[in-house]
Amino acid sequence: MTGLAWVLWLLFAGFAVLDWYAVWRGRRALEAVAKPLAMVALTGVALAMGAGGSGPGRWLLVALVLCLAGDVALLSRTEPRFLAGLGAFLLGHVAYVAALRSLGEQSLTAALPGLAAVLLLVLVVGRPVLAATRRRGEPGLAGAVAAYMVVIGTMVVTAFGTTRPLVAAGALVFMASDAVLAFDRFVRPQRWAPLVVMVTYHLGQGLIVAGALR
Repeated sequence: MTGLAWVLWLLFAGFAVLDWYAVWRGRRALEAVAKPLAMVALTGVALAMGAGGSGPGRWLLVALVLCLAGDVALLSRTEPRFLAGLGAFLLGHVAYVAALRSLGEQSLTAALPGLAAVLLLVLVVGRPVLAATRRRGEPGLAGAVAAYMVVIGTMVVTAFGTTRPLVAAGALVFMASDAVLAFDRFVRPQRWAPLVVMVTYHLGQGLIVAGALR
């Protein structure tokens, strides 16, 4: 790994920690700067590690840019911005699936633990979240959340199928981040949830990049 890549990894870590602090302390102005800059730095990491020179790498860059767009949309807590962020992340997970599938042949045996994890999370978190969205009387929102669950679940199963431990761990942590966010927003808000969402989000993204471009 090049010296530039190491510098960008450090920048990513620094901006991520700064964002965690901003989220925990409620510093919205600081969060608005640190949150997108963390993903800009991680996109730089991917470029420095050669993502632009391969098919999987280019799909990975698309996924990171879409996640950056989702981050910016979710800086506002309004419903339209939430739906915009949901859409950006949904497309980002589609790009992640494309990137991970193009890494090589998928292992069905390796993918099975990922499928089990997805089904467990759907039962524990997905069902109450979908029930809560339906109670709002907004079928469009419930449909969007259900579609998102399907896509991120596919991403997790695909990540396990690569047989790359860092990629699988990153996808699982990423899914946990989204699960906490959904439960906090639709079922039962918790003061600690926003911090957990961002810590797991950054760790998940970082692990996927490191594992896919190793």
